[in-house]
Amino acid sequence: MHAIHKILAKNAGLERVEAGEIVNCNIDFVEINDLYLQTIYSFWEMGGERVFNKDRVAFVFDHYSPAPTIKTAQIHKEMREFVKEQGLTHHFDINKGVCHQVLPEAGLIYPGMIVVATDSHTTTHGAFGAFGTGVGATDMASILISGKLWFRVPEVIKIEINGSPAENTYAKDVILHILGKVKADGAVYKAIEFCGDYVEKLGVSERMTICNMAVEMGAKTAYMKPNEAVLEYVRARTDVEFEIFETDEDFEYDEHLVFDINGLKPQLAAPHSVDNNIAVKDAEGVKIDQAFIGSCTGGRFEDIEAAWKVLKGKKIHPDVRLVIIPASDEVLLKIMEKGYMRDLIEAGATFAAPGCGPCLGTHAGILADGEVCITSTNRNFPGRMGSTKASIYLASPMTVATSALYGYIREPIS
Repeated sequence: MHAIHKILAKNAGLERVEAGEIVNCNIDFVEINDLYLQTIYSFWEMGGERVFNKDRVAFVFDHYSPAPTIKTAQIHKEMREFVKEQGLTHHFDINKGVCHQVLPEAGLIYPGMIVVATDSHTTTHGAFGAFGTGVGATDMASILISGKLWFRVPEVIKIEINGSPAENTYAKDVILHILGKVKADGAVYKAIEFCGDYVEKLGVSERMTICNMAVEMGAKTAYMKPNEAVLEYVRARTDVEFEIFETDEDFEYDEHLVFDINGLKPQLAAPHSVDNNIAVKDAEGVKIDQAFIGSCTGGRFEDIEAAWKVLKGKKIHPDVRLVIIPASDEVLLKIMEKGYMRDLIEAGATFAAPGCGPCLGTHAGILADGEVCITSTNRNFPGRMGSTKASIYLASPMTVATSALYGYIREPIS
């Protein structure tokens, strides 16, 4: 079996599972974000009285944080009431950050677990050797009642990444390059294992970025065998005993794709699809109106630090808005302590509270008709960040910062 299959087997109480089989698994942790008030309504409609385990459920306010409308304020109000009524241990309100960032920071994510959330980018947690996937409101309501969910055991695609990219090329560039080859429908309901000498050397932040965007290929989940950087991160945050599962040597993958990224230069996803991959140099000169650094894909400390390296002591182009939103309060405090926030504000950046911000087009930097944005987020289809007539380019935080400096898309320079 694959390590992913062993996780499913363990939580289903089975010795063995095979791809295509339907299994009913115990869920180790669940998270509901503030897009999904319907989860609570469905919970009551299904006859729910108490959640299956008050210590294994979290509500996170990130998509509408702080609430930008009366309607979203009402969503937060009703969710807060549910959290209190159920006596939930974990609630991350508007001051905490993005769900996929705050859960690992709180020590709630560890190898070998199954985590299910009301967000497709829950594949992020594959960076920790966990099985992470997203579901809708009614599935989540049934989990809140039973603590279980059925899965079809997925086939596994092995994506092996070897080599060293060019200077100023990051994990975001690498995954955009891979997306351009695999395409947005290349792994529908399959699991993706990322491995290879490039992956083995990556730290937690970069691993999270790659696993985050596995869902952009249609993947059900993502997986990386934890390296020492991951284990050090997890052990510093939780005392939970966990198991790292090993894939059997004779396991047969559905596909095995090998990417040699030696010399790979910074990449983009051009409008209006995440798999519309081009090199940054091929779009150089495209004028931008806004640059955004943030989200569960590009708002971690390392991402903001990369922008700081570009912009310290400089000024962004006068025709550009640079919006930076840390992925969590922990990230915010760290960039404050380092002095990065002050330097970036002096460079012309606008900061907002930790959360998703304009990534889903609801507030804190949405786009007008005809505007062009370069962003460290994960999706660029029409209307994703506001107007359906805007254009969105996905890039690494360093490319975003460099473009904000010059006023047009530009490859990072040493």
